[in-house]
Amino acid sequence: MAPPRDEMLTISQVIEEIGVPRATFYRWRQIRKGPKAIKLPNGAVRIRRSELDRWLGSLEEAA
Repeated sequence: MAPPRDEMLTISQVIEEIGVPRATFYRWRQIRKGPKAIKLPNGAVRIRRSELDRWLGSLEEAA
């Protein structure tokens, strides 16, 4: 049986889940403070579920 695929989230899904304004998320990306993202060949940006969870966990430990 194949392992489950790592869900690819849109920026809209991520900002809705973590509850920050879109501008804040883009500012975090600009200063490399946010979760690592993947830029697809068509220009769309996706964040892996595992990366979002890892990033959120790192914030929890720092608090």
